[in-house]
Amino acid sequence: SSPITQNKMPFSYENGIMITHAEPGLVRGELTVTENSYNPHGIVHGGLLTTLADTAAGCCACSKGGHCVTSNCTMEFLRPAYGKKIYCEATPKKMGRSLSTIQVSLTNDEGAVVATGTFTFFFFFV
Repeated sequence: SSPITQNKMPFSYENGIMITHAEPGLVRGELTVTENSYNPHGIVHGGLLTTLADTAAGCCACSKGGHCVTSNCTMEFLRPAYGKKIYCEATPKKMGRSLSTIQVSLTNDEGAVVATGTFTFFFFFV
């Protein structure tokens, strides 16, 4: 298990999000859907899907080392998200020194893509 999957991320944890696999250039995460995950229409809330995507994409961006924050994101919601779990896979489009761009794909229990997105991260030094 990598240091990323061992780090405590209370915000993600409280929202049912866990990173399940992390290596440079590939991160997988999952959302456990609960009764608190739904919007008023009974569909997994788009903000929660974006949180899953941002968490996995950020881990992917930082998988080369360093610290980063999200500077931009776009999500495309392709179909309603239902099921007990939603899965996310994050891979780099470009890994740079100060900016990295990560693409994500979110799927449901049946493997259907429910959303895709692109995230840009800014690297900083502490």
